[in-house]
Amino acid sequence: MKWRKVMALVMAFSIMGGTVISAESAKDQVQLIINGEVSKDGAVVIDGKTYVPIRDFNGLVNFDPSGGKVVFDQPNVHMFLFKGDTVFGNVNRGNKVKFNVFSQIDTLKTDISGVKVAITDPSGNVKDIQSQDIKGAQKDNFWFRTNDFTYDFKTAGNYRVGFYIKESKDGSYTLVSEKVITAIN
Repeated sequence: MKWRKVMALVMAFSIMGGTVISAESAKDQVQLIINGEVSKDGAVVIDGKTYVPIRDFNGLVNFDPSGGKVVFDQPNVHMFLFKGDTVFGNVNRGNKVKFNVFSQIDTLKTDISGVKVAITDPSGNVKDIQSQDIKGAQKDNFWFRTNDFTYDFKTAGNYRVGFYIKESKDGSYTLVSEKVITAIN
């Protein structure tokens, strides 16, 4: 009698394990590369369709569970880097450079609470340049210029100047656009 119960349990677990393995084969994890950068989450292929994490596309993402929809907003952000009155994009490694960032933002469809510009060095260290609260309702077309900022480009490589938007006062900033400064030897 005990032997039959053990055999029944073994058969049940075998069937369940086979079902899990079959279901798992319909879903494949794949590497996702966006603009040369490997996404930490990757993508998933399920039944021939590829699903990617929308938050990796530098935009504002909101989920409305009552409406069953995801809203993605990526405004046009044009950034210009000024050293004095001159636009630049390359610097010499080891130089301290005084510059400001001019950003023009349009087609923003989401209410926002603030904006920020920050610089990320080749090692991933982030330094805020300037942030500002945005008063009032939705700003679908506006400009933001930072004050002059001095930065030491200690190592060669790409430094990413990012434009961030915060939707709510208590929310966090989301990267929506980048411009690269290359520090050369």
